[in-house]
Amino acid sequence: MAATTPAAVHATAANVERDAVRPLRLALAIALVSAGALAYQLLLMRWLAIAHWHPFAVMIISLALLGHGASGTWLSLWLRRHGSATLAANFERIFVACALMFAASAILAPIAARVIPFNGLELVWNPRQLMWLSALYLLLSVPFFFAAACFGLAFARHGGRIPMLYGADLAGAGVGALAALAMAWLPVQRGLLLAAACGVLAVLPLATRASARWSGVLALVSVLALWPTQLMAPRTNEFKDLSKTLLLPQARVIAEQSGPYGWLAVVASPRVPLRHAPGLSLSYTDEPPEQLAVYTDGDAPTVIAREDGSAQWRWLEASTSALPYRLRVPDSVLVLGAGGGVEVLQALSLGARRVDAVELSSQRMQWVRDTYARYAGDLFRDRRVRVIVAEPRAFVRASPQRYDLIVLAGGESFASGGAGVQSASEQYALTVEAMREYLSRLTPDGAIVATRWSKQPPRDELKLFATAVRALREDGVLDPARQLAAIRNWDASTWLIARAPLTPHAVTSLQRFSDAQGFDVVQAPGARAAHERFHQLDPPYLFDGVRALLSPESRRYLRDYRFDIAPTTDDRPYFGHFFRWRSLPELLRLRAQGSAVLLDSGYLLLVAALLQAVPLALLLVLMPLRALPRADEAGAIPGTRLRAGLYFLALGLAFLLIEIAMLSRLTWVTGHPLLAANVGLAATLLFAGLGSLQAQRWLTRDGGGDARIARRIVWSTRLIVFGLLWQFVVFTLVYTYASAWPVGLRVLLGLCGLAPLAFAMGMPFPLGLARLARSAPAFVPWAWGLNGCASVIAAILALLLAIAIGLRATLLLALALYLFAAWVWPAQYRSTGSTSSDQRTRRASGAA
Repeated sequence: MAATTPAAVHATAANVERDAVRPLRLALAIALVSAGALAYQLLLMRWLAIAHWHPFAVMIISLALLGHGASGTWLSLWLRRHGSATLAANFERIFVACALMFAASAILAPIAARVIPFNGLELVWNPRQLMWLSALYLLLSVPFFFAAACFGLAFARHGGRIPMLYGADLAGAGVGALAALAMAWLPVQRGLLLAAACGVLAVLPLATRASARWSGVLALVSVLALWPTQLMAPRTNEFKDLSKTLLLPQARVIAEQSGPYGWLAVVASPRVPLRHAPGLSLSYTDEPPEQLAVYTDGDAPTVIAREDGSAQWRWLEASTSALPYRLRVPDSVLVLGAGGGVEVLQALSLGARRVDAVELSSQRMQWVRDTYARYAGDLFRDRRVRVIVAEPRAFVRASPQRYDLIVLAGGESFASGGAGVQSASEQYALTVEAMREYLSRLTPDGAIVATRWSKQPPRDELKLFATAVRALREDGVLDPARQLAAIRNWDASTWLIARAPLTPHAVTSLQRFSDAQGFDVVQAPGARAAHERFHQLDPPYLFDGVRALLSPESRRYLRDYRFDIAPTTDDRPYFGHFFRWRSLPELLRLRAQGSAVLLDSGYLLLVAALLQAVPLALLLVLMPLRALPRADEAGAIPGTRLRAGLYFLALGLAFLLIEIAMLSRLTWVTGHPLLAANVGLAATLLFAGLGSLQAQRWLTRDGGGDARIARRIVWSTRLIVFGLLWQFVVFTLVYTYASAWPVGLRVLLGLCGLAPLAFAMGMPFPLGLARLARSAPAFVPWAWGLNGCASVIAAILALLLAIAIGLRATLLLALALYLFAAWVWPAQYRSTGSTSSDQRTRRASGAA
């Protein structure tokens, strides 16, 4: 929500003139703190994504709100005890102390977080990890507490200048968001240090002597230059693929680069060469070539294979991924998520005449094409290869070309060894809608192919197959089995989705290839019954699942399966989510026998974060307010205290539900969750803040009658309805007609869709506070606390709801909460109807 605090409502314009600080200097100080706080929040998401996993990004929003809410509560209690006169006499000193504490805590928090022994993968068998999660959550919220204290102090001391100071707050937040994007190319620890430095810079405008300001600048430059930032660097989780690879003798990181799509690292292991070859036949007796591994945020590896012209590529024709090349040699191949180029090398080696390699990260593409070009045999300089840096699915939508084969080669397919940490990450490349788009870009005899790790019981493979079946059926295919084929090895399986029914010749070729390499046929139209010949498992879950998903009983099978393998859609793009609550008791009971790896760690991390956020929000935001007096609340609030409380609870929940759902939808536009978080958070705060300023202008122009404010609340709710509808329309148009545009323009259009909604969402909260300030000022801190508690909880709850019921349903639930808020706290009317609402408000204020 907006950065104002309840203490600001108590301030009056009379306090302003007694302050010695020049308004513009104070506004600059506020802008600097705001810029540092927002940049720090966005960079901290990257820090936790490297140290742990992406599900922690949403936790940053929650803990930042906890810091803001706790700060507002503290300020209310402090003013109650010391009074506004003490604040007037000591404002500069207290402001400077809070700004410096923000800087100090922002530097020390990552250092301390490195030593907290939290490991999210241990939650299922080590309850103590919940305690360490709470410690991490509290520790990282401290910098936001002090940053919010700066805002609250300024607003409370300068009540008459709130519009100017709040505008400085918004401008600073916008600059902070841009700065965070610019600092994406720096090591994340260096970016955190620069964001913390804004707290020191904020002190300088308040210094009255030029010598003091220059001394401060020199001290700051010295700290930035000499501070050992490696102390603040994230320590990669020991269970991440990068950490496990570095355990090999002499393995080391030989190159690394930060960017808007994460931290990339190249690892070489000369003593024990890396040989990543999923689906390689056990009958292949030679060694695959040595490789370099490229990791994104310490996970999701892709490899660069060494090519020295010695025909070492023959390992690629002995893998399950060679299946489509054995059915029909494709003339044109599209590789989506080219990564290190192994799929491109396979296509060229097995006969493709033209390969389009699409990769999201320009840095990863540059490494293969330039830095390690000789190592890779100049793969991306081959005249048969066209290199495209673009979001893969957006490229497919924009491209008019048709391909004989589309290879889905995203690195997330092989991330984390099945630990389930990707369950809360959006994967828009593997949805039903995406599959239909891929099918539309195939030649009449073309096909899509994807290779996945095999897990027992199967989850990824069955979800991919269910998604493909749904896509074919939605395209009007009556018998999807005729267009689907799959083979498996002991460790991986390859799945083929054809645009047209597979011919008998293709099925025969599939059978011969599988027999020669020792692969089991999982699905093939018209072939002899698929069964386990070489790699037997008891029971044969994968084979039974494929048959069930093609049968009329597919819905019952999806409903009864122990894991969530329902087809992924753009509305529920969480391909890695398989968790079902009804399976939890059995999995916990058998965890000592190895079932812990079957639990979705990413989802359980969110649940654990929610469980500790609820008591912490109550303890630090709401419970301390019990120390405030309550005698003057009775009979003073328009309506009832319960109705007003429900109003602010609903607003806190609704605002964050929309914000988090919109961040997921922006991922659909930008192609990456961290980039979406950067632009989405900045835009939401900026436009919601402008909406708050518009609400203040209404109050200044219309007066403060209870009925007038209540009508404005209803009107702002109507604006929210319009904004939500506008957002649906614009996002659809962006992805339908602008998918070929550069990512910057797509982001700009996405923000145009978000702006009216965020603007309208910024109005109900300040309008509600204004109602209370005029009739029951003692209840204002409680309203702030209720709203803050709801916001802290909703930041995590929103993602859990999106996974469970979908993004559209989450947005509609938030809209229902806004409508409920407008209904539950109406204007106060007397039964006789003879007295105006404004008169009744004045009487209530006089009684209070």
